[in-house]
Amino acid sequence: MITLHPTREALLHRLSTADDALSGEALAESLGISRTAVWKHVHALQQDGLDIRAERGRGYRLHDDVLVASRLSEALTGLRIGSRCLVVPELGSTNSELMRLATGEGGVAPDGTVLLAERQTRGRGRLQREWLTSGGNSLAMSILLRPDLAPTEISQLPLLTALAVQQALKDLAPLAIKWPNDILCGGRKIAGILTEMRAEPGAVHAVVIGIGINVRPPAGGWPEALHAIAGDLSSASGLNLNRMEVAIAVLRRFDALYNEYIEHGFAAVREAWWQAHAACGKPVRVHNGSSYVEGIAEALDTDGALLLRSGTQLTRIISGDLEMRGE
Repeated sequence: MITLHPTREALLHRLSTADDALSGEALAESLGISRTAVWKHVHALQQDGLDIRAERGRGYRLHDDVLVASRLSEALTGLRIGSRCLVVPELGSTNSELMRLATGEGGVAPDGTVLLAERQTRGRGRLQREWLTSGGNSLAMSILLRPDLAPTEISQLPLLTALAVQQALKDLAPLAIKWPNDILCGGRKIAGILTEMRAEPGAVHAVVIGIGINVRPPAGGWPEALHAIAGDLSSASGLNLNRMEVAIAVLRRFDALYNEYIEHGFAAVREAWWQAHAACGKPVRVHNGSSYVEGIAEALDTDGALLLRSGTQLTRIISGDLEMRGE
């Protein structure tokens, strides 16, 4: 895993939080380096593709929406989530890399570690689907948890995560959850969640929760296969949103919900999730891999299973692909 040079990380932190251009002299003083060194680091970041412009008589201004680990750490100070924050330029999968850091040789990544990638080349969704991460326009982030939970309880965490995303961003756009953990706006998928676990009978060693959020559409538009089903938060809200601010809002809300869940259990999360569910009390069908099960979405069971009613029969759906009737 390649991380950013610490001086360049600090330089990006200063530029990403500045309201105006920053002079080379001011940057040199704050970073404890020479103006020539500032220029060299700026040039290196430009060579990496970042849009940093030198404005005559004013200094340097960052025109890109970049992810900065130190800025994220600062915003999450004192929280369980964000005990360690990592941002890398490119990865195959943030989930795979964070699980490696958690359970590989040394297994040193602590509870609450957050990993984000500017670009993700092998992103994965539920049901073995590919997840498209548009560089510079999407969020690809994973959270490491080491909860004192039974393996059977881990299925509640993706639902909690979906609720955290929906609650953190619902003031920006009318978001709803589609069971179990997709985030929709106007029927289009804005965000998805993938949870992976390392455990043995009776003991959970590590849980990694991956969150993918479409903040803006891809530069060239959505691929044809996704054109009718994918959406993004900026288009839905009518705002040009900043990925760093979206990530901070989601992680802060996740921290609050997760602490509540650990202290009081799943009941409160379950009720709030159900109220935010797009199919609450509506007719749906669920494809379980070989056939469809149809009914009215009546409730969420205590373990996260969806309860469908068809006449007098109540069916528990543990996994599958849900479709709103008529979609």
